[in-house]
Amino acid sequence: MKKFIALILISGFMACTNLDETVYDRIPSDKFPENSDQAALKVIPTYKELGDLIDDNGWWFWAQEITSDEIVFPVRLTDWEDGGKWYLLHQHKWTNNIDAVNSMWSALYDGVTEANRALDDLEGLNDPITIAKLKTLRSFYYYLLIDNYGDVPLVTSFTKGEKQPKKADRKEIYNFIIKDVQESLPYLPSISQKFAVSKGMAYTLLAKLYLNAEVYTGTAAWADAERYCDSVIQSNVYALESEALGPFRTNNDNSVENIFTIPFDETNLQGFRLHMRTLHYLSNLTYDMPVGPWNGFGAMEDHYNSFDDNDARKKGFIVGPQYDSKGQPLFDQTAEAPLVIDPHIPALIIDGSYSFVEIRMSAARVGKYEIKKGALENLSNDFPLFRYADVLLMKAEAMIRQGKNGDQWVNMIRQRANVPNFNNTTLDQLLAERGREMFCEGHRRQDLIRFGKFNDAWWEKAASEPERKTFPIPQWAIDANPNLAD
Repeated sequence: MKKFIALILISGFMACTNLDETVYDRIPSDKFPENSDQAALKVIPTYKELGDLIDDNGWWFWAQEITSDEIVFPVRLTDWEDGGKWYLLHQHKWTNNIDAVNSMWSALYDGVTEANRALDDLEGLNDPITIAKLKTLRSFYYYLLIDNYGDVPLVTSFTKGEKQPKKADRKEIYNFIIKDVQESLPYLPSISQKFAVSKGMAYTLLAKLYLNAEVYTGTAAWADAERYCDSVIQSNVYALESEALGPFRTNNDNSVENIFTIPFDETNLQGFRLHMRTLHYLSNLTYDMPVGPWNGFGAMEDHYNSFDDNDARKKGFIVGPQYDSKGQPLFDQTAEAPLVIDPHIPALIIDGSYSFVEIRMSAARVGKYEIKKGALENLSNDFPLFRYADVLLMKAEAMIRQGKNGDQWVNMIRQRANVPNFNNTTLDQLLAERGREMFCEGHRRQDLIRFGKFNDAWWEKAASEPERKTFPIPQWAIDANPNLAD
């Protein structure tokens, strides 16, 4: 029922339904909104923009994952070459013309623009709750902007903003976000639908900002990060699911672990196609899918091997012999071999010098997000932007960095995963544990930067320059606004 409500809200269908016999799309724009019920609808477009962040419309998710040591899109003969847009991210050789740089910038500022438009429309209306939600959502978009691009324009009005704004300092925007979210907190609901802004979402956003304060401002704020993690924990609204993969089920819209999500639906809210990009061409026969997957990305071999065999989270990978839905072994006619997924990846660019078995079957595939029987091209799993397990790991990290012991919080995660407890957890252990628990959720790039590891060399990637910690502003944006040039 909650997913249905979310679909109505986010899809904007509300304006077409019977709400006390008032048809809002027929009210002149200068008279809408007139009250809080109408004002609440103004949040919908800002929520909708989140949906573009996960796939290649907005590229945020891929930019966080492919630039890290977690996942890779190997070129498979000619498949996934695509002008280098995938492997250049892996190698940290992107330019300000690449798809990820262009589309992520647009997607994040689209979210800011929708929030500003709505806030302008609400000017003069006494509705602190809706205004608080909009400011918190805008803060979330700005958090992602400073995280990915550093210094960016700080635009706070749709109608009154400068046509060619200059860049603001990353620290200035950080302080602006902190202030907006803190001032909004008293007006946010304690409990809400998972896709909606709540106190828990705002607390987690503040914890993220403070955890990364040293990166953003040069001054660490570990105690503040811990304090806001405590606010989430002590709210008693969230808890760990009993199973490690529970938050990623198809029907995860009520997961007690998820704090803030992007709702997806295979027909009404499309845009989550992770399975299509990772599964082998023949895996549609395993899941009775009416469409064939695209045989793309997989886990980096070292990352896959970092999981103990008994680790419950390792079930989120697809490896070994593959079968159809009736239990019969699958056979790859092109490779002239049974379909056996091998975690070993022979090269980033697997060209014709390799066998078809290596070209088509290498890399552990990602099954962390449940693929239901009969799955379509788009999944119905909601995507967790913030979840409780992350809060526990953030608290542990903040404590360790203050010289405290974070074992209690890390071991809650490890116990669920069925692996031994840590004793006197180190930062290196904590980073590795975050990699296992938060794998393929869009956190790894940020984590590696915070731990000083992002520019290290790893498989098929040389050590990269410090400036690679942020992406460049797109060339097209600079052409349109020369004030954005460095």
